[in-house]
Order: sequence, then structure tokens, then C-alpha cells
Amino acid sequence: MKNILISIRMTVVLLIIVSGIYPLAVWAVGQVAFNHQANGSLIVRNGKVIGSEIIAQNFTGDRFFHPRPSAAGKDGYDPTASGGTNLGPTSQKLRDSIAAAVAGRTNVPADQVTSSASGVDPDISPANAYDQVPRVAKANHRSEADVRALVDRHTEGRFLGIFGEPRVNVLAVNLELQK
Repeated sequence: MKNILISIRMTVVLLIIVSGIYPLAVWAVGQVAFNHQANGSLIVRNGKVIGSEIIAQNFTGDRFFHPRPSAAGKDGYDPTASGGTNLGPTSQKLRDSIAAAVAGRTNVPADQVTSSASGVDPDISPANAYDQVPRVAKANHRSEADVRALVDRHTEGRFLGIFGEPRVNVLAVNLELQK
């Protein structure tokens, strides 16, 4: 009986630590040290939340840079239904969708015609952004050099110079484009 009581007490103590104290400590550190990130990296304009730096939004029309295609949710870009298409290189469905998206063009950046693993990746490759420059410049009545310079300003390098790939945050570049 003594061993059972000790086991019950240990279970209760560990439950309080693991399910209460530890999550509260992690939340507190996040709020103090990484407040913006811990609260969703939200972008607020004129007191209204217009998006998140870390979740893609579907921009349509020629005036905006477009994100990667999304398979998340019924209409795409739904973070609650995040997930990849799970189609491999031998998938006929994947090949057909890429062929339709490419539509006879050459040198199309891969991330322009394939969805990301999450379906809500907020970034595109610089090659993808530069490929969209002529359309965006024309629709916004700006020079291609001006729009290319905008992409240059929003191109982020590799983390610590070695991890990941260079990228452009679509929401950030589109917000500056609207200014």
C-alpha cells in the first residue's frame, strides 16, 4: 500500500510540473523574450491585424506577388488544414498539375508550381519573385528596376549564413508595394 501511495503522489507531482509549471514557464519566457513571435508574428496596420509574417495568404491579381501554390484546405492557404499534398515525383497528378501551371514556359522556378510541405509557407525564392517582376511592375505602373529593387530589399539570406535558402516574404513585399 505504501508503494501505491508513493506512486500516486509522484504522478500528481509530475502532472503538476509537466502539465502546469513547465508550460507556464515556457509561455512566460516566450512572452518576455519573443513577444512578437510568440503571439503569431502578426502585422498590424491602422489598429487592424492584416496578416502574419509566418502564414501565407492568397494574393491574387497582377498587382501583387503571388505565394507558392497551397493544398491546405478546400481553397488553400488555410492554416487549420495545413499539410502537404504528399504527391511524389512519380505521381501523374503532380506532373499534370505542374505541366498545367508551367503552360509551355521554360525556366520556371520550382516553388512557383509546387506547394510547400505545410501549404502555408509565407516565403518564395528570389527566383520566383524575380520571375513575377514584369507582371507586378506593369500592373502597378512602376519600372521593372524599381520592383526588382523592392525584391532585393526583401530578400533574406540563409540563417547564420549556412542554413536554409534565400527567401522573400510575400506579405512583406506586397505591403511595401502598396505604399
